Amino acid sequence: MTSLRPQAHAAFVHPSSYVDEPCEIGAGTKIWHFSHVMAGAHIGANCSIGQNVVIAPNVRIGDNVKIQNNVSVYEGVILEDDVFCGPSMVFTNVVTPRSGTPRNTAADYRPTIVRRGATIGANATIVCGHELGAFAFVGAGSVVTKDVPAYAMVYGNPARIHGYACECGLALAFDGDAARCDACGRGYARTGSTVRRSS
Repeated sequence: MTSLRPQAHAAFVHPSSYVDEPCEIGAGTKIWHFSHVMAGAHIGANCSIGQNVVIAPNVRIGDNVKIQNNVSVYEGVILEDDVFCGPSMVFTNVVTPRSGTPRNTAADYRPTIVRRGATIGANATIVCGHELGAFAFVGAGSVVTKDVPAYAMVYGNPARIHGYACECGLALAFDGDAARCDACGRGYARTGSTVRRSS
């Protein structure tokens, strides 16, 4: 049975979409046209699931996640709170897929974890088995083939670090190993490729 969290505003599911049971959909979440949520999925509160989105069994999606049109979130993917998935971006979940040698058990899937606040641009591809750090920013059309550190701004094929982004999304300009966002005033410290909030 589909479970809705007992909060003030129930989830909305467009009549053209399918929600298999059992699954959990948080209050305030909206699932738009022609989407499919499969059994065992967990979707948090206040999410926006765009048109033609597939959420596979056992996928876990946090609160306030935005998944734009034409995205498939396959088994093995975890999206933490406040993640943004741009239109037509791609997750994979098997490293060596073959049609003639099916690999469709949980043991075949390599997990992909997208940490809180990360952004994945339109048409980007995330090769499975990697982690996108908190507030990482993946540019449109990029192909991610390794872990992305927190706050890193990556793009290209393969995606490489080209800078760092503030939690508000704007690029940071480091002076030595310190930066402060011109827009929101958050401060950051850098050690090698590791960036953390300093104030």
